[in-house]
Amino acid sequence: MKVLFYHYGSICEPFIRSAFLESGIDVTDIEDEVTNKSILQSDCVKRVSQALMNGNFDFVFTINFFPTISDTCNIFKIPYIGWTVDAPVMELYSQSITNSCNYIFLFDQLQYQDIAPLNPGHIFYLPLATDVAFMQSAIAKDVFDSRLRALSFVGSLYMEKCPYDKLQSPSDSLRGYLDGIMEAQLKVYGYYFIEDLLTDDIVADFKRCMPDYLALKDSPFLTDSAIISKYYIGNKISSLERVSLMKQLSKRFPMTIYTNSDTSGIPGIDNRGGVMTRTEMPLVFHYSTINLNMTSKGIRSGIPLRIWDILGCGGFVISNYQPEIPEYFSIGEDIEVYESADDLLYKCSYYLDHPERAREIAVNGLENVKNKHTYLHRVLTMLETVFSPKNA
Repeated sequence: MKVLFYHYGSICEPFIRSAFLESGIDVTDIEDEVTNKSILQSDCVKRVSQALMNGNFDFVFTINFFPTISDTCNIFKIPYIGWTVDAPVMELYSQSITNSCNYIFLFDQLQYQDIAPLNPGHIFYLPLATDVAFMQSAIAKDVFDSRLRALSFVGSLYMEKCPYDKLQSPSDSLRGYLDGIMEAQLKVYGYYFIEDLLTDDIVADFKRCMPDYLALKDSPFLTDSAIISKYYIGNKISSLERVSLMKQLSKRFPMTIYTNSDTSGIPGIDNRGGVMTRTEMPLVFHYSTINLNMTSKGIRSGIPLRIWDILGCGGFVISNYQPEIPEYFSIGEDIEVYESADDLLYKCSYYLDHPERAREIAVNGLENVKNKHTYLHRVLTMLETVFSPKNA
């Protein structure tokens, strides 16, 4: 089989490409967008169309969902496979999601429940994965400062990419209402309820105060309440939560963070800057006594990529509770979770005092993902689904 793989620069793409090759798939790559983020949609369509005319491909693949690529594949009558690794992916609400060529895999079950009715039989649930072999080989090379870290976090604090902060001159009532529902959401883990609380009046007021309000073209399935809750407020709550927890943790424990976000307002934190995904990040995950995961609110039920990669590196992770975690891992045996800020502080204290227990859990988590949750496992599942006798 042959796949045309359209890349845009996701950290998952090299791992999935390797899994395709390992499964016997010939891979042809289009990588223009990796280095040119301003590429026009028309250029994307042209490159994909030329490749399809010149090659005999069995399917086209992308990370996340590209409506223009879906439309192109629909014209060529060739299967288009997409696999989301982010949430929200607003493009999923475009008219193109209904194309018959689509075989779209979503890693978040609640996201899947939203999108599946838009194209029955062509939308599927598939959790994320990790590349254990690659992670372990990166750790073996040990080309990074691998001194043991007590408590680490790798990722953004979302302060530099928070569209909510562009809100201009909201009324006291609007500001108070939004602050109130965000404060309430910060206290709840495992359920995101913001969209349910956005009345028509609140939506209208919000849109009036938001310059360059996100209005996606050709998105008949996307409501304003969904845009505001998922795109604007979800990012803001994620930022508030991460900054608040970092402040609390850094007061009590040696806290190392690897981020390009501005942490000058968080006293006591050791910001080492960003890390190289394929060489440095695996070492941070492996050598830290505790790795933290604070899931973005856009991921309502699913397990984010950070968790899979920490486990694939043989690292110990404490994560906020996500509804799908118990479906794949034994809490307290493969992974640890917290359900409040106080619970997180307590568990960090416990595992820093009992690093041998953290290491036992990390070993169990590594065995779990190595045996059941690699990219090869997922690629084979996708191929079996798309090219089963039912769908062939």
